[in-house]
Amino acid sequence: MLDRKLLRNHFAEVSQQLQTRGVKPEDISGYEEIDQRRRDLIVEAEEAKKLRNQVSQEISELKRNKEDAQEKIQDMQNLGAKIKEMDQELHQLEEDLAQIEHRLPNLPAEGVPVGEDEEANEEIKRWSQPTEFDFEPLNHWDIAENLGILDFERGAKVAGARFVYYRGLGARLERALYNFMLDTHNKHGYIEMIPPYIVNEKAMFGTGQFPKFKEDVFQLQDDRGLNLIPTAEVPLTNYYADEILALEDLPTKFTAMSPSFRSEAGSAGRDTRGLIRMHQFHKVELVKIAHPDHSFEELETMTANAEAILEALKIPYRTIVLSTGDMGFSAAKTYDIEAWVPGQATYREISSCSNCTDFQARRAKIRFRDSDDKVKFVHTLNGSGVAVGRAVVAVLENYQQADGSVKIPEVLVPYMGGVTEITKENALGI
Repeated sequence: MLDRKLLRNHFAEVSQQLQTRGVKPEDISGYEEIDQRRRDLIVEAEEAKKLRNQVSQEISELKRNKEDAQEKIQDMQNLGAKIKEMDQELHQLEEDLAQIEHRLPNLPAEGVPVGEDEEANEEIKRWSQPTEFDFEPLNHWDIAENLGILDFERGAKVAGARFVYYRGLGARLERALYNFMLDTHNKHGYIEMIPPYIVNEKAMFGTGQFPKFKEDVFQLQDDRGLNLIPTAEVPLTNYYADEILALEDLPTKFTAMSPSFRSEAGSAGRDTRGLIRMHQFHKVELVKIAHPDHSFEELETMTANAEAILEALKIPYRTIVLSTGDMGFSAAKTYDIEAWVPGQATYREISSCSNCTDFQARRAKIRFRDSDDKVKFVHTLNGSGVAVGRAVVAVLENYQQADGSVKIPEVLVPYMGGVTEITKENALGI
């Protein structure tokens, strides 16, 4: 959530920045007038309440002296009714401001490329060369179905489209990947967590999913306002919601493997085959709670931590910085890491690392006490370290062999119980 004082004092400048994030002028029209009316009404209401208190004392004095106070009592009854009306209007004005504020994205950080969509993204790094083969490489779904380690048909039968069963060494490969990732990030200083997989609406608001993106979330059908998490970012970031941290607590770094549940609203027709866009998938999440003075340094190290996973797996990748029009709602700056996918002969996103500055901290009320004993908002960061299903895609496609088998990356062999390749003969792992 943006600072209301920033909106009030620099409205024209903020409006221009918001337009680069896709906010239309009509989305914030009337904001200044509503805010000014609210401030004027607060002064008017406070003056009326002050007068009511003063006259109430006069009435008490008249009654003690057994003098007629009826006229003043009538005046105060009228004033009380007016105060009630002002309080009701103030409440409505607050809701009107919140209706606008809660749907405004974060402001882009300095240096973020300005553009409407992904066409304005800028590539800043490329690691290794795209994998080459002396045969025609297959897509991961063909590789996996030929080996019998993924079953999309029965996943759809039981749960619907965009669900899958992992079988045998396919399941073992996914487990090997996220265990390797967790161990690696633990060495980087992240505290491993197992968070709740169901969160309340307050937590969803805190990280920016609500109210604007409710349609993207699986909501439980009860009266408690509970939701399946779209990412472990939500419970990890909200761990310190409504708290004030000590200066020495910063930075705090969390990592967690969790399922992620997404309705994928608006993605009809995109990536209908394979593991790229699922309703349920595993992801190893990275979250940092950082000092505002160092959050962009923390973004660089977080991105490097995610890149290190792909380098250890020897998966070619590139890193891009997203434009203003392509960034997520809460982000001020985002790096996407894209793994090379031979079956599609292109790079596909496998990690997204963002600095959300104080945007989420304001919504979730996560603060710290600085060296001058002043309470300030922290900066929050999140990233994938990495998306596990997409890592399975990258391994299957980059390590496929001409006979249909798949080699296991060297760093994963210990996590695979010594298995060095997946073949039709050993695919079920029994």
